[in-house]
Amino acid sequence: MSSLSTHVLDAVAGAPATGIAVTLYRDAEVLGAGTTDTDGRIAALGAALPPGTYRLVFDTGAYFAQRAVEAFYPEVSVTFVVIEERHYHVPLLLSPFAFSTYRGS
Repeated sequence: MSSLSTHVLDAVAGAPATGIAVTLYRDAEVLGAGTTDTDGRIAALGAALPPGTYRLVFDTGAYFAQRAVEAFYPEVSVTFVVIEERHYHVPLLLSPFAFSTYRGS
């Protein structure tokens, strides 16, 4: 079975994005949830993931609202596929009007 972690960086602040709520779904089922730590990370989110399609939802609206920053995206949803048994890492680079992600290691 595979494992999953995530890391969120605030590109405007040039710092980790602390306190972002993240939820892991498989279809409509919630498999795990957490909040990014002071380094912008969640080290373990949803252990023992079998092959399939998953979705990470980042509550970016609340993060920016707490900082009194106008933002275009109230949430970021990243859908990805677990194909083989390994550790999956999904980083998110975030700003109020853009985001990017990739399969990390």
